[in-house]
Amino acid sequence: MSKLVRTIGWLLYAPILIFGFYVIMHGHLTPGGGFQGGAVVASGFALLIVAYGAKGAGLKERLLSVVESGGALIFVGLAFLGLGATFFYNFLAAGGGVVFNELVPPGPNPGDLNTAGTLPLMNWAVGLKVLAGLGSIVLLLALFPSEEE
Repeated sequence: MSKLVRTIGWLLYAPILIFGFYVIMHGHLTPGGGFQGGAVVASGFALLIVAYGAKGAGLKERLLSVVESGGALIFVGLAFLGLGATFFYNFLAAGGGVVFNELVPPGPNPGDLNTAGTLPLMNWAVGLKVLAGLGSIVLLLALFPSEEE
């Protein structure tokens, strides 16, 4: 790729990641969440692969595999932590923990990040799984092109 494509790709990479993480973090307040934010981050990985090639993008299959497995373990771990009441019980909501435990104020409000309990944590777990899974798929498609060309 040309120097212009590489420069623009590198300049756009950070805003794409920030927007993807924003979508993951605000998934309980706005449309979006872990899956959508993870897909946005994976599109940033695809941009780097297009600009720098599969080898030059700096993505490692092993690291993506570890991140994907970690996201799955966090998600299932959060589900089991609520097992004192029910599976997937929101044990951090409404006074159950240090973070994400405030009550939702009555009436219309713009949304408060600190009111969702375990939902933001589950969004992050799903986001990690999706960004690593889709990133792995894009990386492997770039590493092993079709033989039909």
